[in-house]
Amino acid sequence: MKQVINTIKTIPYLQLVILHVGIGIVLYLTTSVSKLFFLSVLIYFIFKIIFTQNKNQEALIAAAYITGLEVFSRMTGGSLTYEFAKYAVMGFLLFGMFYKGFSRKSYAYIVFLIFLVPGILLSAINLDYESNALNAIGFNLSGPYCLAISAIYCYDLRITKNRLQEVLLAVLLPIIAMTIYLYFYTPIIKDVLIGTHSNRETSGGFGPNQVSTILGLGMFILFSRLLIYKDKIVNLIDVILLVLISYRAIVTFSRGGVLVAGICSIVFLLVYFFQSEKKEKASMLPKIGLIFIVILGTWAYSSVSTMGLIDKRYSNQDAAGRSKEKLTTGRAELLNTELEAFFKHPWLGVGVGKAKEYRREASGKGVATHNEMSRMLSEHGMFGFFALLVLIITPLIIRIKNKSNLYLYSFLLFWFFTINHSSMRIAAPAFIYGLSLIYIFNAKKNTIPRE
Repeated sequence: MKQVINTIKTIPYLQLVILHVGIGIVLYLTTSVSKLFFLSVLIYFIFKIIFTQNKNQEALIAAAYITGLEVFSRMTGGSLTYEFAKYAVMGFLLFGMFYKGFSRKSYAYIVFLIFLVPGILLSAINLDYESNALNAIGFNLSGPYCLAISAIYCYDLRITKNRLQEVLLAVLLPIIAMTIYLYFYTPIIKDVLIGTHSNRETSGGFGPNQVSTILGLGMFILFSRLLIYKDKIVNLIDVILLVLISYRAIVTFSRGGVLVAGICSIVFLLVYFFQSEKKEKASMLPKIGLIFIVILGTWAYSSVSTMGLIDKRYSNQDAAGRSKEKLTTGRAELLNTELEAFFKHPWLGVGVGKAKEYRREASGKGVATHNEMSRMLSEHGMFGFFALLVLIITPLIIRIKNKSNLYLYSFLLFWFFTINHSSMRIAAPAFIYGLSLIYIFNAKKNTIPRE
């Protein structure tokens, strides 16, 4: 298999990295400019899409950048509202569709949206008087709707290998800025260690689960770049970034993002390796060995800097080395109550946003779900079940017909595992799911228009 030609020159790439290192430092020193930065990003991409009429999928680049920026904007107070990034991703992609349209074959995701309607109607009827129906529906459906819009935009979207790498770079750059911010926020990890549970202080004072998830996505992107790019300087930069981001992901003590990054990276490695030519496989082996040595070294340093607590965390032990009874830190109980709600209300479910109220009535704890799949079942019933089938089966059918997208399985797994440990609190799983549906074509051939 031919290697991707590196269209991102070394110097511009280094400049982009340095720029985002600077952004991370500035936002740490002056968090008050975070909103201004976020607004500037929005305005920049809006005008870019208008002036280019989305000729080179600028809307996709814009959505990718916002996806990578979302957690950082929440962390620094830059997001206009908590869910704003998801709406921005949807807005950019809809704006892009205004210029370029979308594939008529994406009707499966129109069906997916229709399956969500009964739960919305039921929610308007059944939610408690004290609950704000619009807020409950918006919070619980912003993720699924973001996924549907991403899927419709990306379905059968024809782009080059190089353009896909630029999309992934757009996701990565704000993650670099956030990583630098984290190093300034807690430069000495030992000072804030308080046990083996998820640590907000090592996560920039924000939710460790979300921080770990987006850093894990950055880890995966860098891992894939190291395999694809054959430029020593670019590879060196990416190795350094992989070490920096992996370390901060590990010391959040939130395991989900790190484990998902590992799974996606291994799957991508297998797909990439077996689809490569013999000569390329041989040249790839030393690089693979070096990457794994770097990862092991990063873990060893993390273990030393946390005084062995991180090893206990991943061994499911407390600070004293005693095994914890529950591996899922309460997620199993949340799952059980949602499945119970599904079995009691199998046809229509309990309604959007009602699962939290149902849990409060059943256990006295009104905790938000961590599992999007069980939430879909409990709140949408059989309609949720069929909606999930659409999401799982459609990309696999595409894979049978089109094997051009080497990232398909990794992207799909990132979506699947992320929504099972972090629901759809951030836009990343929705947007990355959409990228699994794109069609990669050879830049030397004529562009194949959308049908």
